[in-house]
Amino acid sequence: MCGKFTTRADWSEIVDLAQAQPANPGDEDSIQTFRVINNLRVITWDSVLGMRRIGVMRWGFPHPKDFRRPQPIHARAETVDTVPAFAAAFRDGQRGIVLVNSFNEAPDGAQHVITPGQAIGIAFVWRRFEIAGQPDLFACVMVTVPANTLLAGLPTDRMPAALAPQDWEPWLAGSPQAAKTCLTTVDDARWTMTPEQRKSARRAKPTVSDPGGLF
Repeated sequence: MCGKFTTRADWSEIVDLAQAQPANPGDEDSIQTFRVINNLRVITWDSVLGMRRIGVMRWGFPHPKDFRRPQPIHARAETVDTVPAFAAAFRDGQRGIVLVNSFNEAPDGAQHVITPGQAIGIAFVWRRFEIAGQPDLFACVMVTVPANTLLAGLPTDRMPAALAPQDWEPWLAGSPQAAKTCLTTVDDARWTMTPEQRKSARRAKPTVSDPGGLF
C-alpha cells in the first residue's frame, strides 16, 4: 500500500489549486518526497470560518502503546465510517486533502511510481490526540479504495482515494453520507506507472589494494 508520495514545494501553485488559507508561498519550485511519519500539509475545512485551511499533521495515527510509532497509516473507504479509530473523525468532518504529483506502491518489494499527469487530491482523515507529557498530536491517515486497472497488474488490491475536483467540497464540508460517495476508484488513461529509479550506490573509500575510489 502507498507509503510514499511526492508534491511540489511551490506553495503558490498548491494554494491556487486548493483555494485554501492561510499560506506562505515559497520561493522554491522543487519536488518534495513524503513518507509515513513525515509532517504533511493537509487541506481541511474550518466550519466556524466557513473556509478551507491548511494544517500540518503527522502521517500516521499514534500506536496505543507508543505514540512515536505510526499505526495505523491507512483507512479503508468501505469501513472509514464504522471502524472506531476513524468513525468519529469522519462523521465530525475531520476530513482532509493532500495534493500529490505522484505516489508509490511497493507490494512486491520493488517501488513502482504512479504519476497521474497532474496534481491530484488524496483523501485523508485526521484527529487530534492528547498525549501525557507531550504537546497535542495532530495526525492523519490516508483513505484507500480498491485498485484501478493500472495498479491491477501489481500484487495489490488497494490504492489511495483520489478525489475528483467536484468532490473536494462534499469531502471536506459535506455530510458523512455525501463524503462517503466521493470515495471511488479512479481510472484515467493519463496515469502512468514506472519502476522507481534507484540512486547509484556510493563508491567505497579507496584502499591500497583497490585505489579506484581515488579517480
